[in-house]
Amino acid sequence: MLDTTLIDTQKLSRFQLATILICVLMNMMDGIDVMVISYTAPAIAKEWSVSAQSLGNVLSAGLVGMMLGALFLAPRADVIGRRKVIIISGLLMGVSVFCTSFAPSVDVLLFLRVLSGIGIGSMIASVGTLVSEYAPQKTKAFWVSFIMSGYPIGATLSGFVAANIIPVHGWRFMFQMAGIATLLPIPIIFIYLAESISFLLKAQPVNALSKINTVLERMNAPQLSALPAPSFSDTDKKKVPISALFSEKYKKATIFLWLALFLAFGTMYFLTTWIPKLATNAGLSMSLAIYAGTVFNMGAFFGIITQGYLSNTFGLRRTVFGILVLTALLMVVFGFFKGSAWVLVLFGLIGFGIQGGYVGIYTMAATLYRTEIRSTGVGWATGMGRIGSIVGPILGGFLISVGLTMSSNFIVFAIPTIIAGVVVLLIKNT
Repeated sequence: MLDTTLIDTQKLSRFQLATILICVLMNMMDGIDVMVISYTAPAIAKEWSVSAQSLGNVLSAGLVGMMLGALFLAPRADVIGRRKVIIISGLLMGVSVFCTSFAPSVDVLLFLRVLSGIGIGSMIASVGTLVSEYAPQKTKAFWVSFIMSGYPIGATLSGFVAANIIPVHGWRFMFQMAGIATLLPIPIIFIYLAESISFLLKAQPVNALSKINTVLERMNAPQLSALPAPSFSDTDKKKVPISALFSEKYKKATIFLWLALFLAFGTMYFLTTWIPKLATNAGLSMSLAIYAGTVFNMGAFFGIITQGYLSNTFGLRRTVFGILVLTALLMVVFGFFKGSAWVLVLFGLIGFGIQGGYVGIYTMAATLYRTEIRSTGVGWATGMGRIGSIVGPILGGFLISVGLTMSSNFIVFAIPTIIAGVVVLLIKNT
């Protein structure tokens, strides 16, 4: 295809780099909007005198929304375009997070967290799809992984802001700041973010040729005089069926991809949800336990970048397999460091591995499917992972409640981590 040849053979242009950086920025907003409820939860519980169960429902509501966004809103990018869905997702995130500051009750808070979650889930899938279609093949794994590094950056920065804002101005002001921060990049998207050339060539919406030539001009590339024959059928333009993910070509890869993301997400969200308690159980003081989450996210940032680099050198499947297996081994030996300051170092290394591995699997989803069904494939794969993100913390909470030790919990969750790594090797289409 013309677009693939052009992007794969041409040096990365300033326009393509700007597209990638905008997507990193939107993933930073994801990290802020996901974590803001965790940082404000203690203040909300104190002001409203809500039970732990009600607070748990609020924390879960965002995960449910993210699953719905990945399953149902993200696939619309295969019909109306990646750019439009990114804009819709950003508006949904920013407006709902800002409105959360005015929530009068837990029920309204639940509703708004579901709405913001839908935007977050769709955003993560859509920016990955867009970048995969603008990145050269030889560095695609790195750039798709690179944009995901925005998430832990946003999560870490919002934690530092929350620590200073909430005690002085309250939790409502924190939501207002997060909402405004999410809405600020929307004008940048309107002005600078262009639709995928691959999507425009294959879907051929109104004024497709003009839009393609505008992008080609910004890339300093030769323009087209006419469009090739469209490859989207009339049915494709209305809806992309989920059954397309289970065609003969993609069936096995889709099943293995869903399983790997389910297992990786389950472990990752078990860790992120229970890190403070696990850290205190490991012998850290309360103040150090709070920093454990920050160390975990910092490790995640370096893990995502390193995984992207190694994947370009050694291949995506082998790199992800190695990272996940090493992470599982770290989780197995974690208990031997109980009571030691080395626990913080291990939290950072585990964050490095589990998030680096998860993003690698996500990158597979973004590069596995053909253009016509790519957003649908990424969305549903991410949605299956989001189911894991709900199951993992629940299972972890149950195991902790029945008296399983911290070391035993880590060993239990090392098992799905290893299985995820092995399953990754079976995704042969990547």
